[in-house]
Amino acid sequence: MEAQSETMKIYTKTGDQGETGLFGGGRVRKDHPRIRAYGAIDELNAAVGWIRSLASTAVIPEISPFLEKIQNDLFDIGAVLATPDPAKLKGKLVSFVTDKDTAALEASIDRMETKLDPLKTFILPGGSELAARCHIARTVCRRAERDVVALAETEASAVDPEVVVYVNRLSDYFFVLARWANAQEGIPDVAWKKK
Repeated sequence: MEAQSETMKIYTKTGDQGETGLFGGGRVRKDHPRIRAYGAIDELNAAVGWIRSLASTAVIPEISPFLEKIQNDLFDIGAVLATPDPAKLKGKLVSFVTDKDTAALEASIDRMETKLDPLKTFILPGGSELAARCHIARTVCRRAERDVVALAETEASAVDPEVVVYVNRLSDYFFVLARWANAQEGIPDVAWKKK
């Protein structure tokens, strides 16, 4: 007789008192800096998925594979941030963000910027729907960066310095991607009009 695999239950009721379990053991309050950090990374990952849902059907489907790589990077970052004991991750993650991942973001930024007019003023979030979604991801990314930096302040060993660099560069990527998306659709950036 074949053994049936157990189905994972979505609700466990273990967090009903305002605490959550960490990967590898231990429980903390749901407003703990570690939870805020990986929660913001998770929210950013959802925003990237929202961009991909439009990019795959818009006039620029070629960005979807790179966005998928970013989503996988963010999932890895979230897993590491959710694990207070790095030894518990040994053998669990095949990859993690490195300076090569940051360099890939920079190369993509540089490629897109060669097709853009030089930036001469501040711009407002907007333009095409895809660009607007990129600006949402950019602002969520900045919040995630603040939360990751705050965690690094309270638990220095909890955050690999390359994570901070990667997330910082990622917000730059979404800014340029928003401009590039507008350019691809023939929509000008929305310039800030100073009073």
